[in-house]
Amino acid sequence: MRPSVLRLLAVIFAVVTTWLFIREYINFNLKTLRLPRWMGGLITQASFFSTMTESSSQLVKTKCGLSKSCQDNFFAFKIVSGAANVVGPTMCFEDQMIMSPVKNNVGRGLNIVLVDGTTGVVLTQKCFDMYSGDASLLAKFLKEISEQMLVLVASYDDPGTKMNKEIRELFSNLGSTHVMQLGFRDSWVFLGAQNFKSKSPFEQFLKNDPETNKYDGWPELLELEGCVPRKI
Repeated sequence: MRPSVLRLLAVIFAVVTTWLFIREYINFNLKTLRLPRWMGGLITQASFFSTMTESSSQLVKTKCGLSKSCQDNFFAFKIVSGAANVVGPTMCFEDQMIMSPVKNNVGRGLNIVLVDGTTGVVLTQKCFDMYSGDASLLAKFLKEISEQMLVLVASYDDPGTKMNKEIRELFSNLGSTHVMQLGFRDSWVFLGAQNFKSKSPFEQFLKNDPETNKYDGWPELLELEGCVPRKI
């Protein structure tokens, strides 16, 4: 083969090789710059959650998850009664979850929390079985409540079978108006104190009625939230 032909072939080989190299190089860089579809999806989700986080951070967090914040010199609270005999009640005061099924400190009957009305400090929490328990224990407990205390009450399963006239009057003195008709498997939530001279504004009640019950044998659970003034 002539030298001129060999040189021509060498030149062609060099051009082709260079062109192939450049093409592969460009394709490689394009691939490194082009994100896979799944990566693009992750970035889209990340952007979404970032936006949601920023929006959430702008929302005002309220104590006990109330619909609005309480003013100064007011305590935030939320009381939820039990659901039938399946899910126990919950009681939150000043963003502190005091009683709940998760804490495993609730029981059938009446669940009661006493709070210092000036400092907001939780003083005690107790459950009283109102179906087969000793009603005199509840009467003794209520008689020892001082004027400085706030009383939070939530029913669970059956709050009324052992309810007697003495206990009804003691709750009535704390500001309850519905305790006089509280009976078998009724739903009841209440916040009271000795200084409620007429009636407490913080109370809800549902009668056990087969025609209106939400559950089989029990009325719907009740939820009570609000801001109660600090005792000064």
